[in-house]
Formats: sequence, structure tokens, C-alpha cells
Amino acid sequence: MLNIIKTVNGNNITLILQGRVDTTTAVQLDAAYEELTGMEEVEINMEELQYISSAGLRVLLKIEKKMRASSGKLILKKVPEEIMEVFEMTGFADILTME
Repeated sequence: MLNIIKTVNGNNITLILQGRVDTTTAVQLDAAYEELTGMEEVEINMEELQYISSAGLRVLLKIEKKMRASSGKLILKKVPEEIMEVFEMTGFADILTME
């Protein structure tokens, strides 16, 4: 199960992810991707994220590419240790901006 809490502030959006991003729930994150047009900054808070699969990684990469193409910025915040290990093993730690 995945819960996404969205907060829009002008051209910035914050997404708080709670639960799991897997093959089934990545569709929800992908739907949120569609709302990012025109945004200058996308912040994704992962503090309550328990798991991310390759399907979730694909969506994050898609968001990163969209933001770069429009001179915007994607920032991942409060990445749990388990998720950070996945990012490091897959090379995503070198691609994505994390705070």
C-alpha cells in the first residue's frame, strides 16, 4: 500500500510517500508525475517509505528526467537507510539529489 500526501506551494510541490512503492503502487507515483508539469521544484519526503522496487526506481528516474528537461529540480528528503542502500547499489545515489 502507498499513500501520497501532496502539498503545492506556487511552483513547488512536496510529495510525502508512506508505505511501499512496488509494481502495484508505482502507478500511483506515476500518476503524481503527470501533475508536475510547470513545477520548478519537486521535493519527495521518504521518511515513511518502507520499500521501493525497480518499478518505483523507474518512476523516480522519469521524474528526474522531466525536471531536468524543464530546468527544475527533484530533491529526495529523509531517505531511510534501507532505501539509501537500494539507491547506492543501483547507482541512483549518484543521479538523484538527496538531503
